[in-house]
Amino acid sequence: MLGYVACLAFYHVPDKSFGSGLNWRLMLGLACLPAIFILFQVPFVPESPRWLMGKGRHREAFESLEQMRYERIAAARDCFYQYVLLQEEEGYDVPTWKRVIEMFTIRRNRNAVIGSWIVMFMQQFCGINVIAYYSSSIFLNAGFSEISALLSSWGFGMINFTFAIPAFFTIDRFGRRNLLLFAFPCMCAMLLVAGFGFLINDTQGKLGMVTTGVYLFTCFYSSSEGPVPFAYSAEAFPLYIRDLGMAWATATCWFFNFMLAFTWPRMMRAMSPTGAFGFYAAWNAIGFFLVLWFLPETKNLTLEELDDVFAVPMYKHAIYRTRTFLNGVSKRVLHKDVKDPPPIYSHQRMAVTNPEWNEKVEVDHEE
Repeated sequence: MLGYVACLAFYHVPDKSFGSGLNWRLMLGLACLPAIFILFQVPFVPESPRWLMGKGRHREAFESLEQMRYERIAAARDCFYQYVLLQEEEGYDVPTWKRVIEMFTIRRNRNAVIGSWIVMFMQQFCGINVIAYYSSSIFLNAGFSEISALLSSWGFGMINFTFAIPAFFTIDRFGRRNLLLFAFPCMCAMLLVAGFGFLINDTQGKLGMVTTGVYLFTCFYSSSEGPVPFAYSAEAFPLYIRDLGMAWATATCWFFNFMLAFTWPRMMRAMSPTGAFGFYAAWNAIGFFLVLWFLPETKNLTLEELDDVFAVPMYKHAIYRTRTFLNGVSKRVLHKDVKDPPPIYSHQRMAVTNPEWNEKVEVDHEE
């Protein structure tokens, strides 16, 4: 958002005697200011409790957690829990090369890889960064003047920022899967609206339809596929390969980010704006089914429960989710009385601090 503000602020800066293009140089240079501001904030950020525990500095780890929790008892609980997990992780001494192999050969790890790949791949191929990188040229093609295109791009950035805020409250309330399943059909529809808007001959109608499609697409993206991928990827992997898993997920994200940025101008020339927008609309439709079939829910699950969830074969997950989807259509659309299938996951709960918890041996989990 600040980048679009900078573009508008320096747009009318005139050229000087020492050279031309001063305005775009100032636009690029302004990006240093937020980075410098963040640099001076780093010393005030609490150190990672996990890192401190790894160095044997347990008291400092507890004090760091105190700054991030409302109550001391919550900090003490999380401090103990992280210590136990760290001890377990250190006891699993596996060389890096073997961990890389196990990331793809062990079903629980492989399913986490598939899930993180899907959300990261679709974060790019939903088409958001096409708009983020080329919004001004898209609006120029729709018929805007140069300054109006910059203003419209600022509107895109403002919407992207504003609608990311509700995700803080919805991502744990509704779950990662449900946000994506709701958003992908909506994003598909909005890209089609924007794409078909380019076919309108009336200039005002074209501007209105393209802008509406782009802005509404951004609303749906920012509250779902924007924040979900990195949160999901961080949760999906077991501790001993989490660093490798996040590296894989991040590499996936930026590789396909490069592909979008590199291919979009050629797609616009070869397929026209309508065809290019339709291409990414189709990927949003595909993304809906990828999430439906191959993306387990991770909301409010412990590490042990996540092991159970990702240990289920993907084909069983796809069959089960297809059945529940069709049952939902029968219930809500056709108003039929259909019995829900039994839960696909069965979690074993292990209690070590409260004997009464041991009475709850098995917990069925339904997403």
